Amino acid sequence: MKYFELGPFTVFDVETTGMSPVNDRIIQIGAVRIDKDGFISRFNSFVNPGRQIPSQLVCVHHITDEMVGTAPNFSRVGREFLDFAKDSTLVAHNARFDLGFLQESLARTGLPLWQGRTLDTLRLIKTTHPGLPSYKLQSLRAVFQLESDDSMQAHRADADVEWTLQILEIALTAALKSGK
Repeated sequence: MKYFELGPFTVFDVETTGMSPVNDRIIQIGAVRIDKDGFISRFNSFVNPGRQIPSQLVCVHHITDEMVGTAPNFSRVGREFLDFAKDSTLVAHNARFDLGFLQESLARTGLPLWQGRTLDTLRLIKTTHPGLPSYKLQSLRAVFQLESDDSMQAHRADADVEWTLQILEIALTAALKSGK
């Protein structure tokens, strides 16, 4: 059995104006959906947060006010994302963070909350590969030599979801082989 046959899965990541789902806002959502037949589709959008992005965070994800200034608001992007992820399991690395922002943003804009299943690759990879020195996504990139190209930038939702998808494959394949 191939890992994606357990799906469909929608791996997603958000970039934000800060760490608080209540006080801060999403500025990018990236997602990769893999269906049970292995078909992959992608979703990526900047989101206009309606406020300035703190300079210390611009240094992390390199998303500027100019980049999100003409982007759609969360209400539109959230609706499109829910349609994209419909009838799948949402997957994120450290899902509490991303799901917290997603749910708070959906509630704030009057959209329905995510009611489907979720899976955290952080918890999953700790189970299938115990004892690694770090489980941060960037550390796992090095340990597992995850595929990358020059256009992929760490701490950007569209790149982070690609690496998280690879972690999902590694962890679920290991779980299937071991029967965990």
